Amino acid sequence: MRILVILIVLVLTMYAAQTSLLTYLDYNGVSANLLLLLTVSAAFLRGPYFGVTLGFFAGILQDLTSGDFFGCATFAYMTVGVIFGKFSERVVKDQFLIPIVSAPVAAAIYFFITVGFIHLLGYPIDIEKAANTNLVPLLFYQIIFALPVHKIVYDFDKSVVSG
Repeated sequence: MRILVILIVLVLTMYAAQTSLLTYLDYNGVSANLLLLLTVSAAFLRGPYFGVTLGFFAGILQDLTSGDFFGCATFAYMTVGVIFGKFSERVVKDQFLIPIVSAPVAAAIYFFITVGFIHLLGYPIDIEKAANTNLVPLLFYQIIFALPVHKIVYDFDKSVVSG
């Protein structure tokens, strides 16, 4: 029960920071995706089932509040949670370089799932232009914010395990 409460507080806090504070740091409407970073870090620390669960709740929250294509963010976050959760048994949990390296990979996965989803719905999309205007700035933001977000998730995880 304690993990669930901490999970809810962490998701809501990251979402509030993402939608309020980071809008002042955006570049052409693109800013860091803290919920994606949260999903990657939690999946590394807790495994694929926790990563999928967190990805589901983070994605539903983003889908409900963004007004974009419903289910797209949920599917993308859950996919990222599974992929990076599978590596949780193979990596050292105290390693802080791995989430930083994984952040741009997760952003690329999220981007291509979103673009693929939009394309499957029949909307025309210029992938090269979308990559230049959305993906490239997102990659830089994800690298910059990966360490602080992972440190927060790591500290919360340690407090849950020890306390």
